[in-house]
Amino acid sequence: MKKILLTLVVAIAATIGAAAQKFALVDMEYIMKNIPSYEMANEQLNQLSQRYQREIEVVNNEASELYQKYLQDKVFLTAEQAKAREQEVVDKEKTATELRYKYFGPDGELDKKRQSLLKPVQDDVYNAIKKVAEERGYQMIMDRASSSDIVFASPRIDISNEVLAKLGYSN
Repeated sequence: MKKILLTLVVAIAATIGAAAQKFALVDMEYIMKNIPSYEMANEQLNQLSQRYQREIEVVNNEASELYQKYLQDKVFLTAEQAKAREQEVVDKEKTATELRYKYFGPDGELDKKRQSLLKPVQDDVYNAIKKVAEERGYQMIMDRASSSDIVFASPRIDISNEVLAKLGYSN
């Protein structure tokens, strides 16, 4: 009897505890699109990325031209000259690969710039979400934009506009 009563009390306590939890959603894409500094940072990153890409394409084109010229002249070259020209092509291709890694690699220039431009904005958004969660008593806030598991959610639990307001952007 005690065991049944104890189990019943634990089940009731767990149900009440679960019912008391509050959840909310935010749409990070929506929030970020409504922050001008984030949009400006993205535009800067796009321009920088295009500049880096053009620079790499120039080196790739030079390598391609060297290779085409090598193929055209190959029958007229001595073995030593052919080997030197092949090495020249390989070196140019290696330069292009190194540039690509330097700019677009995991610790590349673009990644560093992205961190310096976007991290402060993302931190501000996180802190605003945290403040709204504390003020309204939410235990968990999920990002609707990145979760494909959310099939439907009531618009009443979306606090994206509150987060924007907390950041000083009214929609």
